[in-house]
Amino acid sequence: MAKNKSYDEDFKKMIVELYESHTTTGTEITREYGIGSATLYKWVKQYGKIQTSDGEVTNNKEIKKMKKEINDLKIENEILKKAIAIFTQK
Repeated sequence: MAKNKSYDEDFKKMIVELYESHTTTGTEITREYGIGSATLYKWVKQYGKIQTSDGEVTNNKEIKKMKKEINDLKIENEILKKAIAIFTQK
């Protein structure tokens, strides 16, 4: 029976850094830290480094956060455009 453990974000990032450093295998990491392999690869997908075309390094979690922020700003922009149209009619 699986236990629902909760890990903080710093721990997850540390595990991903270990994995990405290639000093130890995924199997060794899962065995040593008592996490499942599916959990490890989910964290790698979420927190793993992604190099952008301009050389910056980011991760999927940060990209999702930025996409949400862009969407929120688009909605806010549309609201402001409609408000300007209403107030300039008077």
